[in-house]
Amino acid sequence: MKISLGLPLPSAGALATVISGSRTTPLVPASSVGLRDRYGRRATDMRLSLTDKCNLRCTYCMPADGLNWLTKKHLMTDNEIVRLVRIGVEQLGIRELRLTGGEPLVRADLVDIIRAIRTSHPDLPISLTTNALGLENKAQALKDAGLNRINISLDSLHPDTFAQLTRRPLLLNRVLAGAEEADRVGLGLIKINAVLVRGVNDHEAPQLLDWALTRGFELRFIEQMPLDADHGWTRKGMISAAEIRQRLEPGFVLTPDPRQRGGAPAERWEVRRRTAGGAPNAGVAGTVGIIASVTEPFCSDCRRTRITAEGKVRSCLFSHEETDLLGLLRTDADDGAVARRWQEAMWGKPKAHGMDNAGLDTADYVQPERTMSAIGG
Repeated sequence: MKISLGLPLPSAGALATVISGSRTTPLVPASSVGLRDRYGRRATDMRLSLTDKCNLRCTYCMPADGLNWLTKKHLMTDNEIVRLVRIGVEQLGIRELRLTGGEPLVRADLVDIIRAIRTSHPDLPISLTTNALGLENKAQALKDAGLNRINISLDSLHPDTFAQLTRRPLLLNRVLAGAEEADRVGLGLIKINAVLVRGVNDHEAPQLLDWALTRGFELRFIEQMPLDADHGWTRKGMISAAEIRQRLEPGFVLTPDPRQRGGAPAERWEVRRRTAGGAPNAGVAGTVGIIASVTEPFCSDCRRTRITAEGKVRSCLFSHEETDLLGLLRTDADDGAVARRWQEAMWGKPKAHGMDNAGLDTADYVQPERTMSAIGG
């Protein structure tokens, strides 16, 4: 059931409610600052999707034939994107921006968007999540435009397995070339995102970590989440964080990273390689992160707000509710009105996503209709 938004805010200090069907949903107090919710969390990390389109068809994300893509008129324009970022930064306390998709590199005006955001916000950290197809030709331009850092999705180092997972053959070398070029031009600490699929690439965990450590990249394993278009996800088929650590144990020693997590989705570990005798080497080879949204959720310290490619707020990745900002942007509404609607959407953020053990073992958990590519990670 969707929250009815865009209503007048309550008087200062008061707490208003909006009644939708049989449910009463509190609205944000007029005195609230930033993107706060009812549980004391404040969103400062903005994930903004530039497109729902993707040139891969990863089995855990999209159907083989793709999806019905949004038409151009339904996507945010470059000016609307820049305005929304400005509202987030100047009025709502956004301190970090991640551009996502779909695949953001397929958007022709990507470099222009980044340049415009950087011009308005010289100190804002801007990162990009990509599958790296075409990155070898765009890395320098992205760096020059003001991009700070990049996350690359890479689930296998073997061409046949890569093709099986992505349903696209002969592309692995282009992804690897994109990662090398991003590193060469200095796009910050490069993070590699890997999803392990049971019986397909789960045996590659040690090899992926070795490859990333050798190149100075930070590998992040991500538990497969129930956001696939085919709705084929099962808990039994998912490789859990505990299993990932177990699979790395023969070749590596993991110790908790002493740095504070600070609301980050990944729990980080310092990595030491094992000697031939099994003892840990003295030096730290690097770090690895594990994002365990399903089995070790971090909802209590979530600091993210998500905007879909058609300008809708999702307070949680697994939400069944969205709040439209694009429609408001395309009226004569001022920035303050857009900010207030955004605040209202985040005030209704649920306490948790509901994927506790009990919820996944029964029929209690309902998978969102949107897939990951349509949401924007």
